[in-house]
Amino acid sequence: MIGTGIFIVPADMARSAGSVALVTLAWVVGGALSLFGALAAAELGAAMPEAGGTYAYMNRAYGPKWGFLFGWTNSIVGAPASIATIAAGLLRFAGFLFPVVATPLFVWHFTLPFSATPYTFTFTWAQPLAVVAIAAVSYLNYFGVKVGGQVQVTLTVVKVVAIAAVIAIGFFFGHGSAANFHSAAASGIASTGLQGFLTAMVGALWAYDGWVNVTYVGSEVRNPGRNLPLSLVCGVALVCAFYIAMSVACFYVLPFSGVVASQHIASDVVARATGQGAATWLTIAMMLCALGTLNSSILTNARVDYAMARDGVFFRFVRGVNPKYHTPARALVFQAILASLLALTGTFEDLYSLFIFAAWIFYALQTAAVIQLRRKEPNLARPYRAWGYPILPLLFVIGAFALTVNLWNQRRLRSTIGLALILFGLVFYRHWRKRLPEKPEATAGS
Repeated sequence: MIGTGIFIVPADMARSAGSVALVTLAWVVGGALSLFGALAAAELGAAMPEAGGTYAYMNRAYGPKWGFLFGWTNSIVGAPASIATIAAGLLRFAGFLFPVVATPLFVWHFTLPFSATPYTFTFTWAQPLAVVAIAAVSYLNYFGVKVGGQVQVTLTVVKVVAIAAVIAIGFFFGHGSAANFHSAAASGIASTGLQGFLTAMVGALWAYDGWVNVTYVGSEVRNPGRNLPLSLVCGVALVCAFYIAMSVACFYVLPFSGVVASQHIASDVVARATGQGAATWLTIAMMLCALGTLNSSILTNARVDYAMARDGVFFRFVRGVNPKYHTPARALVFQAILASLLALTGTFEDLYSLFIFAAWIFYALQTAAVIQLRRKEPNLARPYRAWGYPILPLLFVIGAFALTVNLWNQRRLRSTIGLALILFGLVFYRHWRKRLPEKPEATAGS
């Protein structure tokens, strides 16, 4: 769950919400929604500890077409958007050390269909440099570069220490003021109400995202009936506490106007509290963590594309394997091209908004699958039953619906394109289904 988001999005959320109270509420509600989704995923994962997680649950609850749509969305929209966002976050960190990265090269203003608000597209050095980062890490993976478990644990420890450091520095060395929590009016930014709150929550949900990933390896978890629910619930609760504390620390150190103006909030907080030197080292640590996250995302998601192509439910040209390094070479190239196109066409905020729009459609369907399967398969062995059923799953679905509708309204062009790409998968599903009538989707999401 801990990635680049928490080090950046508090400022984005402040710009959307317009007040400290709404930003804090967005963290709390976003954490609660993530916890509700995790409770539902815990029941499904404990009952069906299968590789593929969401794919397996969708397939079982709604049929193979919906399982395929999830796999298709992950490969065409979800994974490329996630990779592009991580790369954009990496360059946002780099912008603190090298401000030229954020220098605009050109700006376009145009009006979108069905929208009275002009859209501004700013192209900076960050976009092409994000493509370079994606290409470089994909190239390394082409040669079989793997990040071992110990390295990933080390990077996770670094990220947790970085968050704890920002919290401690903010509260104990930041020379902050409680008056900053009431400084929205002085900043000239008015509270934006429900719409601003929902937009701010998108940033929170990007930072919280990742809780569902543990279900993808459910078949490899020992005692899944106990350990999957435990890891999901405790993990979300712990991260929620960390994120709220860090957000409060940021507002304690910086006035609201300072938070709104920041492009790299964690670094700015440390610089304000202890000086540029400590902020530089923290930023370097965050860049290393972002590179590790980018590598992990590219490494794992390319295998999904390859597996789907191998099983006949994705483009054939993606299934090629390098004979020397035994890596899914074509899948890596295909994934890098899609992620690079997205990185060139959007900012960090645009990219994580697209990811949340696509992902939360299926998170809602997955959570609703708990209700569907309790009615469809009442005798299914359920070592863990979601707490708060059916109220909390219903609240999650309602929240996800409100979030995606607001996102479509706020970023209509990008969301519409994302939705069209998802639905376009049905055309390919029909083609591949005819070619392989014997349920080829069975391993598509593994």
